Amino acid sequence: MSTAPRPRTTTRDPEELARRLTVWLDTRLPGAKAAGVRVPESNGMSSETLLFDIEHPEPPLRACALRLAADPAAYTVFPVYDMRAQYRTMRLVAERTDVPVPRVLWLEEDPGPLGAPFFVMERVEGRVPPDVMPYTYEGNWLHAASDEERAHLEAASVGVLARLHDQVPVGEAEFLAPPGEGSYLRRHVESQRAYYAWVTDGLSPSPLIESAFDRLDELWPHDEGEPVLNWGDARIGNVVYDGFEPAAVLDWEMASLAPREVDLGWTVYLHRFFQDLTVGFGQRGLPDFLRRDRVERRYAELTGHTPRDMDFHTLYAALRHAIVMLRVAYRQAHFGEVAVPEDPDTLILHHGSLRAMVQGSYWD
Repeated sequence: MSTAPRPRTTTRDPEELARRLTVWLDTRLPGAKAAGVRVPESNGMSSETLLFDIEHPEPPLRACALRLAADPAAYTVFPVYDMRAQYRTMRLVAERTDVPVPRVLWLEEDPGPLGAPFFVMERVEGRVPPDVMPYTYEGNWLHAASDEERAHLEAASVGVLARLHDQVPVGEAEFLAPPGEGSYLRRHVESQRAYYAWVTDGLSPSPLIESAFDRLDELWPHDEGEPVLNWGDARIGNVVYDGFEPAAVLDWEMASLAPREVDLGWTVYLHRFFQDLTVGFGQRGLPDFLRRDRVERRYAELTGHTPRDMDFHTLYAALRHAIVMLRVAYRQAHFGEVAVPEDPDTLILHHGSLRAMVQGSYWD
């Protein structure tokens, strides 16, 4: 993992973006200048982030972050990136819950100024558990923390999910309902089938992913549960922490209406994804952190809702993650960074754990 090529995250010129941002900013706040524009090292591939400060004679210096939709010509990770929905979601969460989210300032839906829609939010200072190298590896602040400090962070992070699910009126989040007919869970899964079809259009399909969809049908919950606002990318790597307390919840691009367990399954599995990688590379990792039983128990204590059918929902999380990883791998192949092997399943970094989940042996 340490020697694998880092996937390209942008095809844009940062200096050109900074110039165009300054021009646009003057239309929203005359006389303002964008200073110290920079691209963070942790920039993702589904969208891009710019960090900058606003200099203006009236308000004090304001630290901002800009979320910019990916360049449509750059082999995007998702077929559609709905900037307006993300902006509306963050405003809704801020207005209706005590979940900490950055204050959104402006939404720009015209692709003209920067080449794609974007929104600007206030930047929250703090620290984020790293993805590269993962926080489960030695040498970062979370790994170096005490068991008590990590337990506090874990409990507080599960609390974020509990409050989000309990506090947002479902009717006000209906704009996030998955398309189609049937239950919210059925529509959510069907949207992932459509995403997988888009990822593999004209390319090799993944037998493993298709077997995982079949296994989902076998494990389908008898009682799916009522929908709530799901964060979508519910993992600690999308939280800014002040010490060990959540200070800002980020990355709402995958938000949707779905049963509570869809978020919980993602939280549990995305940690296991990093933990499994770490163990595979000869380190102990953090085996007692974000354990499935502890997450489920803490969530039940906070909400009164005991998570159910979690074998289904952790498999679903691993399946969704596999589709994203397959798209990222095909994107790397598009840019000449990797070669596509005969077996496309090997492009999925966690193909071993996903296969074990399909076979029902992963949680043994």
